[in-house]
Amino acid sequence: MNEGIWTVSEMCAALKVTRQGYYAWRSRGPSARDLRDAELARDIERVYGLGRGHFGAPKVFERLRADGVRTSRKRVARIMRERGLVGTTRGCAKRPKGGRKAAAPQANAAPDLVKRDFSADGPNRAWFADITYVRTHQGWLYLAVVLDIWSRRIVGWSMSGRMTAELADDALRMAIARRRPPEGCIHHSDHGSQYVSLLLGRTMRDAGIEPSMGSISSPWDNAAMESLMGIIKCECVHARTFGGREQAALEIFDYIESFYNRVRTHSALGYLSPDEFERANWPEEAAGKAA
Repeated sequence: MNEGIWTVSEMCAALKVTRQGYYAWRSRGPSARDLRDAELARDIERVYGLGRGHFGAPKVFERLRADGVRTSRKRVARIMRERGLVGTTRGCAKRPKGGRKAAAPQANAAPDLVKRDFSADGPNRAWFADITYVRTHQGWLYLAVVLDIWSRRIVGWSMSGRMTAELADDALRMAIARRRPPEGCIHHSDHGSQYVSLLLGRTMRDAGIEPSMGSISSPWDNAAMESLMGIIKCECVHARTFGGREQAALEIFDYIESFYNRVRTHSALGYLSPDEFERANWPEEAAGKAA
């Protein structure tokens, strides 16, 4: 771009290279490294698009490795950086006024059966539940979620403009209908008034589910759900402005059912999605129950 200002000889002298070397460089084709970078860039952009722009270099690298693409994490990070491809990072949102209310300690509280053990040795052994909130121009939309900690799959969810016991109960009923859990499945939550309600307690008793609750005002006792809600906020909610509750509900539905359960990888699952992990690890005779 400087050829109209300085001669080739002057620029070569300033850069301490020969004219012959400059012209050889101009006539030389792309190197094997450049060609490989271009090929990798196409694979990286494919995986990045599959991840809806949320995957950073570690997840892109692991997905490429699972697809049989040979490369290194540093090379993936460099190519993504050169092309301006960045994963999403978590932020925080303002909590709505009012909303969640902790139940009194004596009000139908359940013992802590989990004790911060966020793992399970099989499907439908331990479910974790929580409620979060989404800002829209119509007001808050509340989302209740039930997670199977074994596969990190969202097995039940419900949304409403009001934070009621029915919200949590609808999410649990969806999980029960989808998974048909065995007797003794644990349902772990905080002490929110929705989770100590008589309605939810009756649903759990009818299904043979064991209620479990962490300590009052201790988010670490339900850290798995705190993490999940942070992921949903970061990857689905904070990136958008919702005109109304219906728009927000449609976006969250698509995120949970089309992306989170089917596509989004987790390091705890060996960089598989919940669907992929269940197909690989759930006994064949039980896999049909995960639909």
